[in-house]
Amino acid sequence: MISLHKNQVKFNSNITISHTGGRLSSDSGLVLVKEVMNTFNFSELAKGLLHITDHRAYFTHDNIAILEQFIMQLVAGYSADSSANLLRQDPVFQMVLGKKPLASQSSLSRFLDRFSEENIHQLQSLNQALIDQARLIRNDTELIIDIDSTHSDTFGHQEQTDYNAHYQTYGYHPLLAFDGSTGDFLKAELRSGNQYTSKGVKGFIDPLLLHYNEALPHTDILVRGDSGFATPEVYESCEANSAHYVIRLKNNQKLSQRAEQLVLYGDNQKWEEREVQYFSVLYQAQSWSKPRRVCIRSVREGGELLFQHSFIVTSLSETISPEAVFSLYGKRGTMENFIKEAKSGFYFDKTDSPRFLENHVRMMMSVLAYNLVNFLKTIAFEKLNQGMTIHSIRLRLLKVAGKLVQTGRQAYLKLSSYHVYQAEFYKVFERLRQSRQWI
Repeated sequence: MISLHKNQVKFNSNITISHTGGRLSSDSGLVLVKEVMNTFNFSELAKGLLHITDHRAYFTHDNIAILEQFIMQLVAGYSADSSANLLRQDPVFQMVLGKKPLASQSSLSRFLDRFSEENIHQLQSLNQALIDQARLIRNDTELIIDIDSTHSDTFGHQEQTDYNAHYQTYGYHPLLAFDGSTGDFLKAELRSGNQYTSKGVKGFIDPLLLHYNEALPHTDILVRGDSGFATPEVYESCEANSAHYVIRLKNNQKLSQRAEQLVLYGDNQKWEEREVQYFSVLYQAQSWSKPRRVCIRSVREGGELLFQHSFIVTSLSETISPEAVFSLYGKRGTMENFIKEAKSGFYFDKTDSPRFLENHVRMMMSVLAYNLVNFLKTIAFEKLNQGMTIHSIRLRLLKVAGKLVQTGRQAYLKLSSYHVYQAEFYKVFERLRQSRQWI
């Protein structure tokens, strides 16, 4: 035990530090996240969609309650399951989750053990149902499906861990889809580390395209992807579901020859200045069933002799200029920020479990936590603040000191009087309350 003397600060010997303040919480801002969950009727949705086989004869914590606790811990920034051993007594956690005490670390571990492959699909259905409601509140009329893959490190001998030549390390290689307009995490699928980028992409995007065509038939859908997804099955899936696509193509000899034939070398062009030219051609690769439009960007850097060419295959009509197509593709770069946010802020790449299935469940928990915060941003934040990261949101709105005071009939959550962002806090709270009318 640390002695009292060692808890005295150096700058003022009259001050002693100890964690004996009683039932205070540093996470009082989680009431905002709970308001989001309540607005979306999260608990009832989860009960209707998630059916976990549970052989427990007696239990204190049902599966939906543990699911909500798991997600709330991730939102608050607690990546370790062992944090539950202290948080289960936190008054704000108990208040927002409506139970005391909450589940311990061992209960969380047993919860993960109960999941099956079917439950993974049910978690995705839950995620989809939440996104559908968010789109309704925001009145979204466009959808940009950005597909990509990323790497999750593994340590030890987890199931299906394997070497990935691109990342030059061992791990998993999950497949991802985000909405490029809103930042919603549309879908995630955990894969072995040695899977190629586009492996299984048809089975991955087909349900998404089919869902949005049926649920939102008047939504304009665009699919974007890098050259790892330049496969006929992606083009054909999009065409079969009335979705447009903008996919980067790898350079090859035939495309380079076409580009060189189109490039114009002008006598009046200054040698030291950068030069960019755009073209559009019909092209059919050997594996394609039909010709498709390919946009070309040819760039000669200042002082260089030759042009470097980039290629994009697209289903967009000729009324959309090649320059506009490249500009549209370039905005796909925001997806890298979404992936970074999911990893650093919601521990999407956390692979603590030895079983592949359990790590897949952890990944889906992170997806749900990410989306709940993204809904909070896109529905209740001012436009200027919607780009805030979870780290900034925690600092400004979630990590607020508070004390829960209970009387016979009422509970009062008393937040710090010196919370710098309290005006912003109540504006967000009011916008959340107003959003209920749209569901």
